[in-house]
Amino acid sequence: MKNALQKSPIPESRAFLAKHLREPVFDPHWHFHPEYQLFMVLKGSGTRFIGDSVKPFKTGDITFTGANLPHLWRSDHEQQQEMNIAWSEGVVIYFHDDFLGNHLLQTDETILLRQLFHKSLRGMEFTGETAHTLQKLLLQLVPMEGFEGILQLLKVLNFISHTKEYELLASPGYTNTLREADTERMYTVYAYVMKNFKQKMALIELANITNMTPTSFSRYFKVHANKSFSNFVSEIRIGHACKLLIEEKMNVSQCCYKSGFQTLSNFNKQFKTITKSTPLEYKARYNP
Repeated sequence: MKNALQKSPIPESRAFLAKHLREPVFDPHWHFHPEYQLFMVLKGSGTRFIGDSVKPFKTGDITFTGANLPHLWRSDHEQQQEMNIAWSEGVVIYFHDDFLGNHLLQTDETILLRQLFHKSLRGMEFTGETAHTLQKLLLQLVPMEGFEGILQLLKVLNFISHTKEYELLASPGYTNTLREADTERMYTVYAYVMKNFKQKMALIELANITNMTPTSFSRYFKVHANKSFSNFVSEIRIGHACKLLIEEKMNVSQCCYKSGFQTLSNFNKQFKTITKSTPLEYKARYNP
């Protein structure tokens, strides 16, 4: 298990770091770091956790996470991918908010940049034409060196500071309450749920693997995840159902039972609550 608080991935001699990732899986550990992070998925799918947001991820997704915002990308079919049967590919850019110095960020000219950094503390996902343009800009940035790279990063940040095509991910007022020991415990919970969400899960099972009483576990989880455990499981199940609707083209009834729900009525209710649309409306949106 990697430590939650890691040394900076940016060398002291660099203002930022841009990498093209080609790995069996994206880093699946629940962690956070002081660097701001732009992340683009070029290949792969799975479930993404940012703060208290739980959503499926797929090829083409681009997110911007602020300093010390907990996150992880858990790839589908993780065991097979670790055996190099499937690979995940992406682009990641790390930088500190003061990479140009603190004085510049306090000027009138950078007000939109300050607002962007503030919004990134909840995590941002870019959509529409913004995502398409941003993909090209990030791919151009990766091989650049020297001051040319800094100018390209500024171009990226200026572009996303003006767009309205984005979604904020974590809830308003979300605060990271995790300590290093908590990240390992929360990762254990997430890994267990991702492995078992298609079947019934008793609270006592989670309490046992975290060495807590059921009452203590419920309280602990709500503090650190900003939601109840039952709501968290529902989000995981609905996220899986969304992938089945779009990628596997299953009907609503099949998605319901293959995602761990026991009744179609509860599935439809939870789906509408979480996605703000019915399963059929959701399917029509992505498969016109």
